[in-house]
Amino acid sequence: MALRGRRPNEGELSEDRTIEINAQMQGSLTFKDPVNLKINGDFSGNLFTRGTLTVGDKSKVEANIEGDNIVIAGVVKGDIVANKMLVLMPTASLKGNIKTPKLNIVEGAIFQGNCQMSEPLLNIDEVAKYLEIDTSEVENLANSGKIPASRNGNTWRFEKSQIDNWASSVRVS
Repeated sequence: MALRGRRPNEGELSEDRTIEINAQMQGSLTFKDPVNLKINGDFSGNLFTRGTLTVGDKSKVEANIEGDNIVIAGVVKGDIVANKMLVLMPTASLKGNIKTPKLNIVEGAIFQGNCQMSEPLLNIDEVAKYLEIDTSEVENLANSGKIPASRNGNTWRFEKSQIDNWASSVRVS
């Protein structure tokens, strides 16, 4: 298995990490911190990423994928949740359902499935900043079901319009 990672140089943001996979892999990959992940081989399982995921043009992926920005140039079979944007390049073939706020299907790409255009999802830190309350308070509200949220693995996701409606109907102290 070839797995190459680049550590940030002094002064660079930790979000500027690149990981390239040039092998066959299976299992579940979860990245809690933003990375630039590029898959050039075959992968089966589940992918949960932050940052940008790129599926290379020679890749075959059979997985449900959730990430911020996703670019597909190869073959993907599985459902995709792109929290910010999904791009299907001309060589892409996607068989599965899509949920994303922004979608770019370049001429030549093949897509079979359903698409739901959604608003961008916020993470717990973004909601805390938006509501001007502590992150732990947002987590307590989400865990108790007092704020509209959905859980994906260990991560809470929030739709901005639902947070706006909730905030206008509840006084946050």
